Amino acid sequence: MEQNINMNLIPTFLAKMLELNYGKEKYNLICKGYNVKRPTTLRVNTLKTDKVSIENALKSQNISFKKVRWSDDAYILKNADEQKIKTLSIYENGEIYLQSLSSMLPPIILQPKVGADILDMTAAPGGKTTQIAALTQNRSNITACEMNNIRFERLKYNVEKQGAKCVYLMKEDSRRISDFFSFDQILLDAPCSGSGTSNVNIITEELIKKSVKAQKTLIKKAIKILKPGGSLVYSTCSILPCENEEMIEEALKNPNMKIEPIEFEGIEDLPLLDSKIKGTLCVCPNDLYEGFYIAKLNKIR
Repeated sequence: MEQNINMNLIPTFLAKMLELNYGKEKYNLICKGYNVKRPTTLRVNTLKTDKVSIENALKSQNISFKKVRWSDDAYILKNADEQKIKTLSIYENGEIYLQSLSSMLPPIILQPKVGADILDMTAAPGGKTTQIAALTQNRSNITACEMNNIRFERLKYNVEKQGAKCVYLMKEDSRRISDFFSFDQILLDAPCSGSGTSNVNIITEELIKKSVKAQKTLIKKAIKILKPGGSLVYSTCSILPCENEEMIEEALKNPNMKIEPIEFEGIEDLPLLDSKIKGTLCVCPNDLYEGFYIAKLNKIR
């Protein structure tokens, strides 16, 4: 289904960056991915219900769906949009969460552990935070940071609605939290230009520079407060190496940080762009996925 985006609205500088990084053929694929309307996707909130109940609820509304191989809880809806889903009791009750497929990947790759102290550094609106809570069935200790007042209230609302009772909310810039804190696992879904999404017409060179600056300080902080033996997942909805691989290359200059190659069942179904760091993922925007980058690092000591 076409969104009829005028591809001439892609800023010239961004088009040049993408073509330089990926070549003409992949650039054309990326542009095609920008220009499609993706179906509505949702995640079953297993803190409140189970997939059989949700499937029955969808069937009762004559909503057809399909699954993905890499998650039992992710559903792609074939004939219903977000407006329709928001009228259903399963949405009102917090039994489902509307979430893009790409944004469901980082918590799965994090593999949150029961009993672990986990930090979500830039948590609003709460999709990944509540997904981590669900993956551990509220048996982890999650600290979720958000510094913006409006976004913090949205985060709080979603955490409460989803029944994520293991989450401690901090209205704080995670770059400024005390070094007294330390965490077993950290998710850094960093602020970025959004070059993997369809809103590319609003991207400026200044936005990219601002994003890179924030990403550098956030990942530096993450490494500092990550416990030895702990894991860090870094992700963005950007496909620009300056916001992705270059951040990871900088992190790997710390001799205590090592890449953990990302592997999971169904990974071969993802539309991937080439990444110059082996073991990391760069998802190409297409008819199902937003463009996304994900890397996982371990702190060896």
